[in-house]
Amino acid sequence: MKYSKLGNTDIDVSKICLGTMTYGEQNTEKEGHQQLDYALDQGVNFIDTAELYAIPPRAETYGATEEVIGSWLQLRGRRDDIVLASKIAGPGADWVSHIRGGHTRFNGDHIRRALDDSLSRLKTDYIDLYQLHWPERNTNYFGKLGYQPEADEDAMTPVFETLAVLAEQVKAGKIRYIGLSNETPWGIMQFLWTARVLDLPTVVSVQNPYSLLNRTFEVGCAEISHREKVGLLAYSPLGFGVLTGKYLDAQPSEARLTRWPHYARYSNEQAVAATRDYVALARRHQLDPAQMALAYVNSRPFLTANIIGATDMQQLSSNIASIDLQLSDEVLADIEAIHQRFPNPSP
Repeated sequence: MKYSKLGNTDIDVSKICLGTMTYGEQNTEKEGHQQLDYALDQGVNFIDTAELYAIPPRAETYGATEEVIGSWLQLRGRRDDIVLASKIAGPGADWVSHIRGGHTRFNGDHIRRALDDSLSRLKTDYIDLYQLHWPERNTNYFGKLGYQPEADEDAMTPVFETLAVLAEQVKAGKIRYIGLSNETPWGIMQFLWTARVLDLPTVVSVQNPYSLLNRTFEVGCAEISHREKVGLLAYSPLGFGVLTGKYLDAQPSEARLTRWPHYARYSNEQAVAATRDYVALARRHQLDPAQMALAYVNSRPFLTANIIGATDMQQLSSNIASIDLQLSDEVLADIEAIHQRFPNPSP
């Protein structure tokens, strides 16, 4: 395994991070425990979850993933062996109405309640990295384009207030560091600037999508990651599994996009065409398409960790092993050529 520093901290995290959002929906508790055991045996020490999970979000499985991790921690007693990351959900009255009525604000009341509930489910007294899952304000994330400001932006929680509450939780020992997720360049810099001016805890990471089908992070955020030491925690590095190639000519019965076809972010016509070319490129060089896609993400200089996920042990083993694959200059050049033909088909 390879390791990176988490932002400007002294914490070493594995460059492969185990994503867990399938636990409690596509994976049972037993299977989740098996994945966690295997990942740690392979040198993975970074585990990512969220109060929102399992995915897709629904009231019946809210917090289920954290509960699976919590029962594993209780059984194995390996809390000191992992860097544990979780997240507070943001607002979204229609699709997360079961979480604080869908009206989450990053203020004292909501952050304290969400954090304490996560700690209870995780059966731990601290979280190493606590992240804001998506912005409270109206902006572009989850593939949204165009920009329309909120009419009631004055009602949004000020960044300094959010940071002050998080600082309170750091002081209380409930969290060690803070991070962002699904953030824009403006948002990242606003949190950094506010922390500096008011001497509040600074963010150490940003969890955004990044893959062969979505490299928009490079446009405005990659330089921030490099210069400000706010490393990327890349999620959906396989584009919901699309980059494995398994959806090109079939619909696997138990796969996520077969069960929940509304997750179509990486399945538009241009994305499918790009995927065909990436899969063909991998096979031309005798590479596994998924491992090639993951290895590309692993190689990026602004990356702190690549968040992989799996529903079976074969997938998990292959995904973790991508850390040992170094792509040749020829493969990298061919990837760039495909990207020029199909630039960011799934922003």
